[in-house]
Amino acid sequence: MAAPEEPELSQAQTEKLLQFQDLTGLESMDQCRRTLEQHNWNIEAAVQDRLNEQEGVPSVFNPPPSRPLQVNTADHRVYSYIVSRPQPRGLLGWSYYLIMLPFRFTYYTLLDIFRFALRFIRPDPRGRVTDPVGDVVSFIHSFEEKYGRSHPVFYQGTYSQALNDAKRELRFLLVYLHGEDHQDTDEFCRSTLCTEEVLTFLNTRMLFWACSTSKPEGYRVSQALRENTYPFLAMIMLKDRKMTVVGRLEGLIQPEDLINQLNFIMDANQTHLMSERLEREERNQTQVLRQQQDEAYLASLRADQEKDRKKREEQEQIRQEEEKVRQSVLAEERRRQTLEEEKERKSECLPPEPPADDPESVKIVFKLPNDTRVERRFLFGQSLTVIYDFLFSLKESPEKFQIVTNFPRRVLPCLPTEEQPNPPTLKEAGLSRSEVLFVQDLTDD
Repeated sequence: MAAPEEPELSQAQTEKLLQFQDLTGLESMDQCRRTLEQHNWNIEAAVQDRLNEQEGVPSVFNPPPSRPLQVNTADHRVYSYIVSRPQPRGLLGWSYYLIMLPFRFTYYTLLDIFRFALRFIRPDPRGRVTDPVGDVVSFIHSFEEKYGRSHPVFYQGTYSQALNDAKRELRFLLVYLHGEDHQDTDEFCRSTLCTEEVLTFLNTRMLFWACSTSKPEGYRVSQALRENTYPFLAMIMLKDRKMTVVGRLEGLIQPEDLINQLNFIMDANQTHLMSERLEREERNQTQVLRQQQDEAYLASLRADQEKDRKKREEQEQIRQEEEKVRQSVLAEERRRQTLEEEKERKSECLPPEPPADDPESVKIVFKLPNDTRVERRFLFGQSLTVIYDFLFSLKESPEKFQIVTNFPRRVLPCLPTEEQPNPPTLKEAGLSRSEVLFVQDLTDD
C-alpha cells in the first residue's frame, strides 16, 4: 500500500523551510520540515531547539592535527570549518575524562534546568533589540579599548543594513560573533583577527560585520545563525536571489588557515556571485532598454499628440473661418433683404407723380452713377426727402448717396440732421421747373 503523500507547503512555509536549512546546515529537507512542524512553523523556536541539541560538553584535550574544510556534499550550499576541542589521548587523559564526566553531566544538567527556569522568572534582556546601531558601535569601542585600533574595518550599522549593502554591492559579507566569556576569544582577536595579513585580506575582499553576543543585536544574530562555539565566523552572499550562509568557521583558527578557508569558500561560490552580477547586469540592460523604448514611445506619442493638436487647431481655424464667411454671407443676405424691403416700403410711401400741366410741378432728370438717367415730376411744396426716397427706391441707386446740383455745385440737404430736423422743400432749395441733378455714390466712403 502506497504511503500517503504529504500536504503541499505554502509559499511562506517553503521560505521558512529554506531559511531554517540555511541557518542550521541540515542536509535532510525532511528533517528540517519535521522540526519546523514540531514547533508549529515557529522558526525562532526551532532554531533555538536545534541550538540546544548541539551544545557540547568541554573536557581535557590534547591538540589535534589540523582538519580539512568540511563540505556539505548534499547541496553544496554551506561550507563548515570546525576546529573541535582536542580529544582525550593517553591513559591519564581518559582517566581524568571518565572521573569528571559524571560531575560535568550533573553540572550542565542543573545549569540547563536553572536557565530554563530563569527564562520564566526573568526574561533575557538581550531578547529586546532597542538600539541595534548603538549595540554595534558600543562593541567596536570596547573592542578597540581592549585590542587597539589595528583591526579590520567594522561595518558600523545593523546586521540587516550590512546584508542589504552586501546584496546591493554583490559582495561577500563576513559576520563575526564575539563571545566575550569564551576561553579562545582573546587569543583569536589578538593572534588572528588583528594580524596584518588578516586585516588586509578582509578589508580588500569583503564587508566585515561584528558584534558581541552580550549585546541585544549580537544575540539576535546569534539566534539566527546558531553558532556552536566561539570564535564564530559566517560567510554570507547573494545566492539564488537571497542572502545565504555559504560558509561557517567555528573554533580557534590561525591566520593562515583563516585566509585559506575564506579563499576556498569565496572561490567555491565565485561562480554564483558572477552569475548574480551577470543577471543583474542583464536586468539593468533590460531596464535601460525598456526605459529607452518607453522614452522613444513617449517622444513619438508627444509628437503624434502635437501633430493632432496642430491639426485640430488648423481644423478649428478653418471651421471658424468658414463659420465667419457663412455668418458674413448670412448677414449680407439679411442686409440685402432688409434693403429691398426698405426700398419697397419707400416706393409704396411715395406720393403720386403730378401731371405735366400742373403749374406747381417740377421736372427733374436724375443722372445715376452708372450713367443711367431717370426722369420724374415733383411738386414745389414737397420736401427734398421725397426726392431722396424716390431715388432710394430705385434698384439702380446705390445704398448710400447724395444729390448734387450741377451749377452752382451744391449738395441738397435731403435728410434731416440735428441742425436741420426738417429738410427744405424743393422751392426753398431754389430748384426751377426743370432741373438736372446728379446722384453721387457714397457706399465706399
